[in-house]
Amino acid sequence: MNVRELVDKYRDYSISMRREFHMNPEPSMKEYNTQKRVMEELGKMGIPAEKCGGTGVVGLIKGKGEGKTIALRADMDALEVTELNEVDYKSQVEGVMHACGHDAHTAGLLTAAKVLNDMKDEFDGTVKLLFQPGEEVAQGALAMIKDGAMDGVDGIMGIHIWNDVETGKISVEAGPRMASAAMFKVYVEGKGGHGSMPHQTVDAALVASAIVMNLQSIASRETNPLDPAVVSVGMIKSGTRWNVISGDAYMEGTTRCFSMEINNAFEGMIRRVVENTAEAYRAKARVEYTQMTIPTINEENMSKLAAETVKKLRGEDTLVKFEKTTGGEDFAFFSEYAPSIFAFVGSKNEEKHEYHPHHHPKFNIDEDALGRAAEFYAQFALDFLNS
Repeated sequence: MNVRELVDKYRDYSISMRREFHMNPEPSMKEYNTQKRVMEELGKMGIPAEKCGGTGVVGLIKGKGEGKTIALRADMDALEVTELNEVDYKSQVEGVMHACGHDAHTAGLLTAAKVLNDMKDEFDGTVKLLFQPGEEVAQGALAMIKDGAMDGVDGIMGIHIWNDVETGKISVEAGPRMASAAMFKVYVEGKGGHGSMPHQTVDAALVASAIVMNLQSIASRETNPLDPAVVSVGMIKSGTRWNVISGDAYMEGTTRCFSMEINNAFEGMIRRVVENTAEAYRAKARVEYTQMTIPTINEENMSKLAAETVKKLRGEDTLVKFEKTTGGEDFAFFSEYAPSIFAFVGSKNEEKHEYHPHHHPKFNIDEDALGRAAEFYAQFALDFLNS
């Protein structure tokens, strides 16, 4: 049997696993039961598996002979969102929901594991199955890398079920696909006083407001307009009372970009603007900058191979071009260790489910996408090992 036939054979399995994970979601880096269930399922298949990165799992499928190693990655964590869908497989965990499709990724990779395990006498090399925790907090990939998940890997492939792409369509374009994501915190120290006597104070609220405005000059005046860059302040706090000038202020924000050059320069630019703005107002300011993810960039040769895989499975019409997104994805860290491809696998079907975007409390997918994900995982692994 070929890959498509085997995936069809395991259709009920993929749906039942997805629904089990959907009903029992676990937040980032706390995927204890999910880890246990993945290891149990791999054990039933006779696939050796080990814990990795805290609550992650690495499984190994060895072919009939020596060869290259391809890693296939699925993230497993859910979000702290209360599900509003009324379905039989609704989340049974209050305040936690698979609102981004990671349940589908886990089920899809388990199904692909069954397929590849059935075919292990037909290929040389090794398939490394990476079931990753903590994508939503950008900690899981680094934790798995630290534990050796990328040791000996010659290439890596990941997918994301995507509700802005129709079911049956897959995007595998080369180049930037998802943005970097960083968080910054700013602490402003001024001098408080009476609202009627501003000359006796250093108004931290005023300083913070100036910082917010001046930070916008980074994207508008310091970066190439052909390279998208985002600097957003999402929270600002200052003051306690209407007639008291605040002596301190606090803000949090994020940066996003698709260029490693800009990504590496962001922290320095933000520190300079914040500190110099504060000094101009006679205040002090301190910046904490945390790099959460780097840009996700598809390697050209891996993209070409993925496109051929898609065409082999379902024909050229299956390929679709999907614009890169400013969402972040810690799959990017794996890309620093081996050539990589990250694909968007369509899951939108408004005839089956009302459309809702990722992270929405009514997010749901067309479960036909599970088979497309599984067959793409499996066939790409075979194509890579044979290339």
